[in-house]
This record gives sequence, C-alpha cells and structure tokens, in this order.
Amino acid sequence: MKKVTVNVNQVGLVVKNNAVVRVLAAGKYWLRFGEKVEIYDMSKAFQTPHDIDVLLRVGGFKDFVEIMEVADNELCIMYVNNNFNKVLPAGRHVYWKGLQNYRFQIEDISTIDISPAVSRQLLEKQTLAYYVRQYKLEPSEKGLLFVDGTLVKILDAGTYYWWKNATTISVSKTDMRVATMEVSGQEILTKDKAQIRVNFSVQYQIHDIVKALLENNDYEKQLYILMQLVLRKYIGQMTLDELMENKAEISRYVIEVTAEDVKALGLVMWNCGVKDIILPGDVRDIMNQVLIAEKRAQANIITRREETASTRSLLNTAKLMEENAMLFKLKEMEYVEKIAEKINNISVSGNGQIVDQLKQLFVK
Repeated sequence: MKKVTVNVNQVGLVVKNNAVVRVLAAGKYWLRFGEKVEIYDMSKAFQTPHDIDVLLRVGGFKDFVEIMEVADNELCIMYVNNNFNKVLPAGRHVYWKGLQNYRFQIEDISTIDISPAVSRQLLEKQTLAYYVRQYKLEPSEKGLLFVDGTLVKILDAGTYYWWKNATTISVSKTDMRVATMEVSGQEILTKDKAQIRVNFSVQYQIHDIVKALLENNDYEKQLYILMQLVLRKYIGQMTLDELMENKAEISRYVIEVTAEDVKALGLVMWNCGVKDIILPGDVRDIMNQVLIAEKRAQANIITRREETASTRSLLNTAKLMEENAMLFKLKEMEYVEKIAEKINNISVSGNGQIVDQLKQLFVK
C-alpha cells in the first residue's frame, strides 16, 4: 500500500497494467498493489499519453475536462474568463475544468458570410485573421462582388470580411469621382485638305458600375476611341475657316451625338471641348500674314478717319477766323507765343521804332 496526496489544483489518474482505472480529485488516497498515480496540473494544458477515447470511458473523467469537437467546416472561438483566447481549428480539443471559465463559440465557415455574433475587433486579431479574407473600398470607390465567378452584389465604400474557404471571391472596383480624359495629338484632315492636330478634353463619371465593369471591356479605352471617331467625322466635313469660326460648337455636337453610346458604357459625360488646334508651320505662317494684313487695313482705315476729322476741324476753324478778325488776331498771337517759347535770346536793333513795328504786328 502507498499513500498519495492530490492538491486542489491537481487531478490524479490511477494506472494499473498500463490502463487508467480511476480518477482522483483533491485529497489523500491509498494505492493498491500494482497501481501508480499520474498527477496533472489543471492550470496547464491537457497532455497525456493515454488515448482520450479510452479516458472518456473511465468513470468520473468527464467531470474534470471540457471537450470541444470542431467539425471540418467549422472553427471555434475560445474565450477564457470571458476574454478572447484563441481559435480552435477542426478536431477534438480537451481542457481541464475547474480553475478557469471556458466559453466556446462555434462558427460555420463553409459559407463566406460571417455571423454578426463575431465581433469586428476579433476579425483584426492575427490568430483569427488567418481564417478571414478582408477587402477595403475607399470613400470614392464602389465594387462588384463575384462569388465563384457570379456577380452577387454591388459593394459601397467600407471594409468587408469573409471566411476563407474553398469558395472563390473576387472584387472589381472603380473610382466613382468625375474623371478627365485627354484625347491628345489627333491628326485630322479638314474638308479643304488642311492637316491639323487637335487636343480634346472630356470630363466623365461612372453612372452604372455594372455596365462599366461587367458589360464592357476597358470602358476608358472604348470612350477614347469613341471620341476619336466623332472628332474625325465632325472636323472632316468642315473647312479650316469654318472650324476656326465654330470651334465652340464642337463640344455641343460631341455630347449630343455620343449620348447613347456613352450611356451604353455605363458613363455620363459632363463636359468636353477643344483645348488646342495646332496648324502646320506653313499654314500658320500664311494665317499670320493674313492677320497682319487685316490689322494693317484696319489701322489705315482708322488713320484716314482721324485725318478726315482733323481736316474738317481745320476747315471749321478757318471759316470762323474768316468771319471774325479778332479771332484771327488771337490765333496769330497763339502761334507767336509758341514760337517765343522756343527762343532763348532776343537781340533787338533799330532806330527807336521797334515798339511801333511790334505794335503793327498785333494791332490793326
């Protein structure tokens, strides 16, 4: 006979002939002939060389352990004393009872949807993040969710979580803000065979994300080609002079003609217009010469008009002086004053009759 003591935080397994025959709680016990005891600390992980299925057949053993069975399509979130501890994968998990309070939360991961019972804060933890797929859409973005290649729904901005399993998930996203496209350096031949280069700008926005991403392949490239074709058609039926005079009409024409095609791309066009019309060097020189000639002609017309007005004013002045002798004398004195302003020195010589001579100049 041998006496053993099992402490409060311990469990004893009595083994005889390599088989567990009974379980010992805290206390003092006598072992019979051929028996030995294995002492386990309940504050530590459950580890034993004995088969768990055999131990479960031993009377009273179930009262000392927590057993959690997790299926292949499940995972278990384990809480210890109401705090998250870890994630249990598929299999059988055994823990000692008594010292700590265990709580187990089983989640089905055969589908992609995560139950609201799972806290979002837990999904960010590294131990659980291994089982989770995360996707984030910025405030200006929307996305299309495809599950096994099938469109499921449209996603708004936010962070999304799905279970990681055999299901294939993909998200196609796009920016929903107003965007600008530059159709640059388009070489186009006008009706009068003038080769020009046009820079065109388009402001557009995605209106229907399903049409833009699912029903059309590369909507931006298709919009670019559409603008090219419309510009070539419109400019090709106009002469260079007509194009320069009606440049502002191009945007209105493009918006009206392409409205249905742009809508079919899932887009809406807010504005468009010609930024630059670049002419060949020789044509540009000729147009500059024409412009200079026009401005010179306008300058000549203005000069002639001013000369005519000046002559008419002189004629009116002459008529007034002819009718009024005093006005004539005043005009003479005005010119004498102007002449005197330009004289620095005056030399006077004579026989004392200088005053009389000056008097004769100004007094009749």
